[in-house]
Amino acid sequence: MTSWPVAVGLSAALVAMPAGAAFAAPTIASPPSSPPMLLSWTPTEVRCDGVVIAGTPIRRPWNQLVSGNVRTPMPVTLDFAIDATGRPLSIVRQSAEFVSFQQDISAALAASRFMAGAPRMKCSVAYVPHAEPLDSAPIDDLVSYSITPISGRLPKQGWDRIRTNGTCGDDPRPRPLVRAFPDYREVPATPGVRDWSLISYDMNGEGRPFNLRVAHGTGNRALDGAALKAVRGSRFTQGTRTHCLYPYWRAPARLEAPEKPETESFRAADAACAAKTEWTTRPKLVFPQPYRRRAIEGWAIVRYDLAPWGEVGNVKILASEPTEDFGAQAMQIIRSGRAAPSPQGATGCVDAVRFSMPSDDGASANEQAAEPEY
Repeated sequence: MTSWPVAVGLSAALVAMPAGAAFAAPTIASPPSSPPMLLSWTPTEVRCDGVVIAGTPIRRPWNQLVSGNVRTPMPVTLDFAIDATGRPLSIVRQSAEFVSFQQDISAALAASRFMAGAPRMKCSVAYVPHAEPLDSAPIDDLVSYSITPISGRLPKQGWDRIRTNGTCGDDPRPRPLVRAFPDYREVPATPGVRDWSLISYDMNGEGRPFNLRVAHGTGNRALDGAALKAVRGSRFTQGTRTHCLYPYWRAPARLEAPEKPETESFRAADAACAAKTEWTTRPKLVFPQPYRRRAIEGWAIVRYDLAPWGEVGNVKILASEPTEDFGAQAMQIIRSGRAAPSPQGATGCVDAVRFSMPSDDGASANEQAAEPEY
């Protein structure tokens, strides 16, 4: 943004200088770097038709790592409805203005639950951002970020806060000889939420863990018990150690999409389009990332036209659940396709885009491909 004014200033300077005069190029100082911050979003009270509603619970968006130079974003307010089971639906942002670092907010609300009962309309909740230096951020938030590092690896300042005093990180660091894991098929998963348990333990001279406890976690008691059992069954290279740490996590349970209405009910009476589009380049199906992380399914119903040469145009979202993000993603998906050429093209075509997660049997729930550096 500063390049244009600088260029104008340079032109004026060159005109005013005598021939043969030396020219020193101006320098633009880079802003001083600031330590990274941990950005968190806290939901305020939920109101439906002006009445405060209790959530059970309201899920917090995942924490993010941001540069200390980044301005804290504005709060984000979501409008939504609650169905008879207590599930939030029809989630939309009040403002269309882009707010940085808010990608997980709608997904977090979609993973929340409220009291079952009569459906509620005209609900809203605001999420307020807060950026905290790593040397003062809550330990639970740092651990949570280390397990779901959605915006880069946790820096050393964060790791030092998690490890606290102990000898497990001293060189030579103990290496696992036997690493036990829970049977995740026996650990209930939470819909839309990755549960985790960080186990603290000491080791005797034979590399056997003792003095085990849950240091931090999300409160999944079955996972806590399975994690303690797994650490107890692990063995390490010899050497007495204190305050060692190891995390286990359970992938979210799949949150199925809300019931979808019949696609044909959205087709206009004057539509001039075949019941099924013949694609020469099939639309590229891409799952919206915040919802893939939380295993939240959804759908969208899309209307579009086709040019005679097969190009997709005039795309409009007719409905989407549980959030507007599935509609925005479906629009991109439909636009990526190309239909077979036809003499007249087509108008008023209607398709449904379904976003489905694979079934989770617990076999691959723990995604620890490498040893975490605790």
